[in-house]
Amino acid sequence: MAATQYELYRRSSLGNSLIEALDVLHTNDLMSPQMAMKVLSQFDTCIAESLQQVRSKATMKGSKLTYGYCDDVWTFIARDVTVRIDQESFNADKIKIVACSAKSGTS
Repeated sequence: MAATQYELYRRSSLGNSLIEALDVLHTNDLMSPQMAMKVLSQFDTCIAESLQQVRSKATMKGSKLTYGYCDDVWTFIARDVTVRIDQESFNADKIKIVACSAKSGTS
């Protein structure tokens, strides 16, 4: 049973770069729109599979938390955040976390 794939990662730096490259290929008649959509679909699958293999844990401390829930998607926004991943930490003015259900659409 395959997990539901989300298109959220297309808005990441990597996803945006891929979309720009596919657009250039399409504009220069080197790739059909159908092939570009297949590439994006494969990207969605690969990024989701890769992220499932990550075993690092992160902790965050921040203030001014806002959150929302719509269509099985949680969105959290925190300000003045300190993030610690394994032994490294960094500070950010603002962090947005989007969390979706990992359950498959099939039973």
